[in-house]
Amino acid sequence: MKKVEDFVRSIPDFPEPGIIFRDITTILQDSEGMHLAIDQLIAMLDGVDFDVIVGPESRGFIFGVPVAYMLHKGFVPVRKKGKLPCETISAEYDLEYGSAVIEMHKDSIKPGQKVVIVDDLIATGGTIEAITGLVEELGGEVVKICFVMELKGLKGRERLKKYDVKTLIAYEGN
Repeated sequence: MKKVEDFVRSIPDFPEPGIIFRDITTILQDSEGMHLAIDQLIAMLDGVDFDVIVGPESRGFIFGVPVAYMLHKGFVPVRKKGKLPCETISAEYDLEYGSAVIEMHKDSIKPGQKVVIVDDLIATGGTIEAITGLVEELGGEVVKICFVMELKGLKGRERLKKYDVKTLIAYEGN
């Protein structure tokens, strides 16, 4: 039986020499790979009491929406600055080369709601750390964070150590 990691394509020396890029598009392009990933993300949430799934643009949408659909939960998008039409809250966070700003609608999380965050990858953890701050600013409680893949060498899990973080696949390097 195949595992999710069997569907990940590894591309050496991208985007620069010495880096192995882990490409998740090959998971999505294969119906078996996509079913395995979504089913395993759903299994991570077995027994977890939560109200809504939050996912960042764009790959958090790809994995979070089908999980929310299958579990009969709502989905809250987190988008890049300027993409949401109603009143928002925002958070700036650091990237490897600069910074970025993400936003959520102010009315997307109700006080006391239990939130699961779903995304494709944990690298440095900066994006998800910013999202947890927004969820908590709105009065929500992050009860679990689920990723398809983790790059352990970038130590993103350390930034999220106060949360229950699970991944389907973990790679030792960067």
